[in-house]
Amino acid sequence: MTKLNRRELLLGSAAGLVTTALAGAVSRSHAAEAAAQTRRSAELATGEYVPVITPNGRTLPWRMRDGVKEFHLIAEEVEHEFAPGTKITAWGYNGIAPGPTIEAVEGDRVRLYVTNRLREHTSMHWHGLLLPSGMDGLTGLSQAPIKPGETFVYEFTLQQHGTHMYHPHADEMVQMAMGMMGMFIIHPRVPVSPSIDRDYVVLLHNWAVHPGTYRADPAVMQEFDLWTMNGKVFPHIDHMLAQTGERIRIRIGNLSMWNHPMHLHGTQFEVTGSDGGRLPENLWRKEVTEIVGVGQTRDMEFTAVPGDWAFHCHMAHHTMNAMGHNIANPIGVDQRESARKIRALVPGYMAMGEDGMAEHQEHTESGHMAGPVNTLPMMMGVGPYGNMEMGGMFTVVKVRDQLNGDPGWYDPPAGTMAYKIDRVPDGLPT
Repeated sequence: MTKLNRRELLLGSAAGLVTTALAGAVSRSHAAEAAAQTRRSAELATGEYVPVITPNGRTLPWRMRDGVKEFHLIAEEVEHEFAPGTKITAWGYNGIAPGPTIEAVEGDRVRLYVTNRLREHTSMHWHGLLLPSGMDGLTGLSQAPIKPGETFVYEFTLQQHGTHMYHPHADEMVQMAMGMMGMFIIHPRVPVSPSIDRDYVVLLHNWAVHPGTYRADPAVMQEFDLWTMNGKVFPHIDHMLAQTGERIRIRIGNLSMWNHPMHLHGTQFEVTGSDGGRLPENLWRKEVTEIVGVGQTRDMEFTAVPGDWAFHCHMAHHTMNAMGHNIANPIGVDQRESARKIRALVPGYMAMGEDGMAEHQEHTESGHMAGPVNTLPMMMGVGPYGNMEMGGMFTVVKVRDQLNGDPGWYDPPAGTMAYKIDRVPDGLPT
């Protein structure tokens, strides 16, 4: 039998008390989770792992039975909100889309129950895991479909560590487009060095939700309009919090249909691992942007320095919401006469884009340019100095010397902030 550490015994006992309520577990607030993470990090003994944090999500509870960790995933329709103003009927697991993060340890024996409450069959593929062929989850090849109302059991020993994912291999185009996916984190049995203080998990995805509709369109192959981290768009993606000097890991998985160059401000992070596990230190490399390809995972590690630092995809359209396509470009076009004629037919019409789209957020927030039903403005979110003009795959890493929950916006020390002047100094070369 696998030797259990103190944390496994506590979690296993607690999970055994709530087995009948696995699907209904409620996640704590992000601030409470961050504060708890600070306490857990301080309490960990040598050889134990730091539990991961899934912003806007939660970790799937488990119970220990006869030396096996048991998990229960329930495939079902869920009500999903990207941000206030856009809500759809998605497909996910245990009430959320993406589903909860599975967390275990290299060498664990796991037993995963998958119950299908959808109206079509499904399956479960454990993406990147080393396991017997019959547990691989490809409908028709390695297993029969999990029909509506059925439960299948997958059981195997975890032979590796690293950042992994799970998703169906049945009607895959539809089921993944509707939100059926999640992260599977396997911690190493032997402690790693340098150790991690805070461990974040982010799953990237894209959605095609046409204005006025309430389900994702699985027939869209490229022109998606919502780009999400753990199912949310900025500014409703939880911030990632840290204390100065802590070693932070951000684990990124990509089950969208695009590659994403993920960029972190304020530091040169080290790419230290992937679904192949943590790399030997001599193979680490410093980056500020790392492409996470479709179906790939990447681990970024860095030492936290004070500030509010942007973390986002560097494809500009992926940091906007509800982008339109095949629309004429009005930049540099005098629209005054056209707008006057249109207002005669559509009272209140406003032309936009003649000088760029910078004021788009200002107009939408003031109610001058209301969008269609169940859609979001392209740009959202307000910072300490005004509109941030971002959306989609964007969030903030907040680092403070002392941290207890969300600290609010960063107050730069004197002499460390850009400032405006009234005139350019004479003689400045150009």
